[in-house]
Amino acid sequence: MADELIEIEEEEYTSQLTGPTFARIAALVKPHWRWMAGFLTAIVVTAALDAFFTYINKLIIDNGIVPGNFNLVLKYAVYYGGIQLVQSGLVFTFIYLVGILGERIQYDLRKSTFNHLQDLSLSYYSQNAVGRLMARVTSDSGRVSNLMTWGLLDVTWAIVNVLTSTIFMLIINWKLGLIVFSIIPILVIIAVNFRKKILTEFRKSRRNNSKITGEYNQNFQGVRVVKALGREEENLREFSILTDNMFRASYRAAWLSALFLPTVQIISAFALGAIVWYGGLQSQYGAFTVGSINAFVSYLTFMIWPIQDLARVYAEMQHSIASAERIFKLIDTPPEVQDRPEALSADTIRGEIEFEHVDFYYEDRKPILTDFSLKVKPGETIALVGPTGGGKTTIVNLLCRFYEPKNGIIRINGHDYTDYTMQSLQSRVGIVLQTPHLFSGMILENIRYGRLDASDSDVEQAAKVAGAHEFIASFEKGYAQDVGEGGNLLSVGQKQLISLARAVLAKPEIFIMDEATSSVDTLTEALIQRGMEALMQGRTSFIIAHRLSTIRRADRIVVIEAGGIAEMGTHAELLRQRGHYYRLYTQQFKFEKERAYGVSMPGVVPVIK
Repeated sequence: MADELIEIEEEEYTSQLTGPTFARIAALVKPHWRWMAGFLTAIVVTAALDAFFTYINKLIIDNGIVPGNFNLVLKYAVYYGGIQLVQSGLVFTFIYLVGILGERIQYDLRKSTFNHLQDLSLSYYSQNAVGRLMARVTSDSGRVSNLMTWGLLDVTWAIVNVLTSTIFMLIINWKLGLIVFSIIPILVIIAVNFRKKILTEFRKSRRNNSKITGEYNQNFQGVRVVKALGREEENLREFSILTDNMFRASYRAAWLSALFLPTVQIISAFALGAIVWYGGLQSQYGAFTVGSINAFVSYLTFMIWPIQDLARVYAEMQHSIASAERIFKLIDTPPEVQDRPEALSADTIRGEIEFEHVDFYYEDRKPILTDFSLKVKPGETIALVGPTGGGKTTIVNLLCRFYEPKNGIIRINGHDYTDYTMQSLQSRVGIVLQTPHLFSGMILENIRYGRLDASDSDVEQAAKVAGAHEFIASFEKGYAQDVGEGGNLLSVGQKQLISLARAVLAKPEIFIMDEATSSVDTLTEALIQRGMEALMQGRTSFIIAHRLSTIRRADRIVVIEAGGIAEMGTHAELLRQRGHYYRLYTQQFKFEKERAYGVSMPGVVPVIK
């Protein structure tokens, strides 16, 4: 997890705004251009009124207060108050419009990203960490939204403030205005350079923070191993190095941040000094008024604050651009497995299934299946056994079309299965995995996930067939019992039975069990076996199991080794052959006997039936 966070941080600081990226970001606003135009208009007028208020203050001082014309002061005060009311309405307007626009952009981004994630193939999820994908939908979409709303608002506000301040200063005294305006490039250069250095140190700090988070996680999860091996002192030493590195980087970032504002203030002080000196000198000859000096000081403040803020906005823009590029990269990723344009919906997949000279690999030069061929009759139960990594799960993944063969063809009902839409195939396949996944919510909702239009009585009947009804009924809330996140409030066996009930309710035409009994006790295994037998009746079924006792009744047992079929036959036939399956079975039979009786039984051979 720590390495993943570090990689994300690296991406955040290396992206640059290019034409295509900007065009795509701008396209996000196109459907909501009225909101954008509204808030930009409101912010421009608001910023312009800020500058105009300062000019009114100049007029009040020069034309009202200094000559003692208080009737004119009152008149200007009324103007001031009226404009202030207008500006208050404009402030409400642009904040409201920015908030609405931000939510709409974020909604559109999250929706399109989530929808595309649903379309991506299983291989994409195998190659990308869940945390990274979550970041695309949540934090990255939020950053892009902020770029086009609050970021754009800050930039617009700053630019308009600088322009209007400059215009009014030139109107009051163009010579002094040019002198003040010449300071702006210096302030911009200082702000950008400081921000780059601060970001560099901040980046180091966050990288070390990610490592510290990873160390926390590892030590919490592995606390028993740490204590058992006496690793406390060594872990503390390693942790101290990480915290020292983070402290140094954080210290430098804080020191530079603290130095930045005084540096800007010192340069601003020279500008203010120049204004006061020049203004005071000119006022002796009547060329410069007290109100003008006050206005120049205020306008300088208006210019300095946006420049300081632009440095912050620039840094946030870099992050937002990186987020946009990551989202666009995800959206541009095509699904590895897609429907053909002419694909048809399968009416049924109860016919013969045939793997014909199928080759498959996840990585180049690392074949999983090589020239694999297998015919399965309708309603036949096929058991797949063999060593880990032999290709058993790959076979059923190909059948479900989570992946497609690199070479060869898979036929269903005599047709290339790519002639059918994925939805029509996958909706007719029921799968129960070794580690079943339950969704947060009630047991009722998790079972009904297999068929959303099922009634409560249908759900209960499916649970009875699967052997889950008895333990569900024992809960205080029955089928309304909450399963917790990922089903963590239930045992592995209970989750497996609910998963089986979900498959029963879906009424699949092909049924797959992938190591579904490997993590449960003997009693629960018997319940699952009974549920399996009820579900497999009349259905083509594939069973992957390391517990060979669960597959003895299969019509055919296929031994998979090194990406091919080593042996095939019934349980009795394979035992008589005394080949791969015989060795697997006798070894497991011997182990189970030794575990049951607590003694070594070197000569035990199972009875062949």
